[in-house]
Amino acid sequence: MLEKIEEIKSEALKQLDGIDNVRDLESWRVHYLGKKSPLTGILRGLATLSIEERKAVGAAANKVKTLLEDSAGQKGQSLREAQLTSEAAREAIDISLPGRPYPVGHLHPITQTIDEMCEIFASMGFQVIEGPDIEWDYYNFEALNFPAEHPSRDSMSTFWVDTSEGISRSLLRTHTTSVTARTLENMEPPIRAIEPGKVYRYEATDATHLSTFHHIDGIAVDRGITMADLKGTLYEFARRFFGVDRKVRFRVDYFPFVEPGVEMAIYCIVCQGSGCRLCNNSGWLEILGAGMTHPEVLQRGGIDPEVYTSFAFGLGIERPHMLRYGVDDIRLYFNNDLRFLRQF
Repeated sequence: MLEKIEEIKSEALKQLDGIDNVRDLESWRVHYLGKKSPLTGILRGLATLSIEERKAVGAAANKVKTLLEDSAGQKGQSLREAQLTSEAAREAIDISLPGRPYPVGHLHPITQTIDEMCEIFASMGFQVIEGPDIEWDYYNFEALNFPAEHPSRDSMSTFWVDTSEGISRSLLRTHTTSVTARTLENMEPPIRAIEPGKVYRYEATDATHLSTFHHIDGIAVDRGITMADLKGTLYEFARRFFGVDRKVRFRVDYFPFVEPGVEMAIYCIVCQGSGCRLCNNSGWLEILGAGMTHPEVLQRGGIDPEVYTSFAFGLGIERPHMLRYGVDDIRLYFNNDLRFLRQF
């Protein structure tokens, strides 16, 4: 019996040396120290032995059991320390390395464009003025020389705001030119102002149209202002926004609130004037409308057109940015796709 106890001891210690994880250690403990272990079986069979054998075998078995328990405890402590050391090494921080920066957002490309345009015009003496998104019919149309039968008043192009009387005189502004009408009422010449903001039109959404987009208008009122001042201002804007080598073209066009009216186009960025799909093979891309402010508009703002002359212009914010960077779908600005927005 004593020889068997020694064999159990030798075998258990040998297996214990080869254990390298806590799970195997627990299996070893159950096998050699559990209720069904060989040592437990020997201790339970002591009653069948003589008194002298019982004392010798019991003492030897208990001694081995204590040895194995102590060895298992030391092995478990060693495995836990090794595990902690491994985890510490894996999670260690090298303080000599630069820290990992947190992701930082930036302004939306449309906001960046608005800020850049405002900075360009501010450097030429214009101040930035804002107005309400929900506008009166008078400022959006009538004050700007739009007659009652003008197509822009049609419900198919304007979001009208319902009233309790059933007759709507307010709407979501279709252009920031409505702020120009307010500016003429509230300021005394000389006036140089730009008005950026959101505008709303009842249109089908596609690659070049949205029901909500951004617009910027400008107005200058003073004695002796001529078309040359308008062309010089817009040429300087195009030069600074699109590049010093960008060619500019002015052609006659019609807008109710200016007389005469012009449209300004730039040399096509893609084909450089040779003609392509983007510019409809014309070599030019229209970017804004402008002209000398109509005398009726000045009079409605309380300004004498016999004393003061004025020029005005207006352009969308998204289109110049699309032309500058070759963006082919206006919806990309508002789809919240970070892969697109992070490029600007």
